[in-house]
Amino acid sequence: MSDIWFRTGEATVLAADGQFTDAMPEVLIGSVRGPVGQAFASMMGQVQGHTRMFVVRDINQMVRPATMMTTKATIESLAYVELLGGVVQGATGDAIVDCLIEGILPKDQADEICMIVMIWLDPRCATHETLDLKDLYRTNYEATKLAISRAMTGEPSVETLIANRTSVRHYALEGVLDGE
Repeated sequence: MSDIWFRTGEATVLAADGQFTDAMPEVLIGSVRGPVGQAFASMMGQVQGHTRMFVVRDINQMVRPATMMTTKATIESLAYVELLGGVVQGATGDAIVDCLIEGILPKDQADEICMIVMIWLDPRCATHETLDLKDLYRTNYEATKLAISRAMTGEPSVETLIANRTSVRHYALEGVLDGE
């Protein structure tokens, strides 16, 4: 039985200049017998605008641990679905398998844990005339791997968060809290 009950992680990897390929996955990892397994099972149905799918690396190559992915943005076009279920899904799957290879995820528990990955795919990707699919792969691969690693190591730690409380600020607050 898995001792991995409920772990969370996130990461952001920024796009190359002129692209909308920023990746910001959020992951939830835990036992198939616990709350993560329950959440995973309840995602088996579809919700309009937020497609859910198993992560596969290719046809007949579903990853272990079993992983469900869904979007943080509403899907509004077939082009978006093709990017999500193509390059993004492939990058996510490759990152998961590499986490197994590198010991970030425990191979001996691959059938005892499951994961949910919420994917950010900028809606502008679907209509971007010069979309760089290699960059879309790169950002999603790197961010997924980093988010999983952070989940498994508990990063950032409480100590890190406290230490950087005054030196790190959400980018959207630039200029909002001046004079604080």
